Amino acid sequence: MIQKKFTNERRRHPRLYSNIPVKLCCDEFDIVTETKNLSRSGAYCRVNKYIEPMTRLKIYLLLPFKREEKVITKKVSFSGVIVRTESVPGEEGFNIAVYFNDIQDKDALRIEEFVNTSMVDDGNFVSNS
Repeated sequence: MIQKKFTNERRRHPRLYSNIPVKLCCDEFDIVTETKNLSRSGAYCRVNKYIEPMTRLKIYLLLPFKREEKVITKKVSFSGVIVRTESVPGEEGFNIAVYFNDIQDKDALRIEEFVNTSMVDDGNFVSNS
């Protein structure tokens, strides 16, 4: 099912709600988790510890592309910064929003291709980011 938000949306890139493996690294920790949503410019994830907004991260994504009858995993890596950290009421853990602030064009295009292809295949499109 495709749902779109049209109210005062400032986002520029499609956002895919999907669980994609991601590793977040900085000097103090490495966290392996999954995205809740992903776009060419950022991701939203659940983590098990509080991470201060404006923390810079090295990010590694594993994108599962469907090619005919096979799934080919492409690894992309780049830098990002946490722009929002939210506690989850009644649960342990935090939701974080990560902006991809230092990403090569080829990696941004690979993410965009994955999002666009997945939206067509699965209908997981929600809004623009």
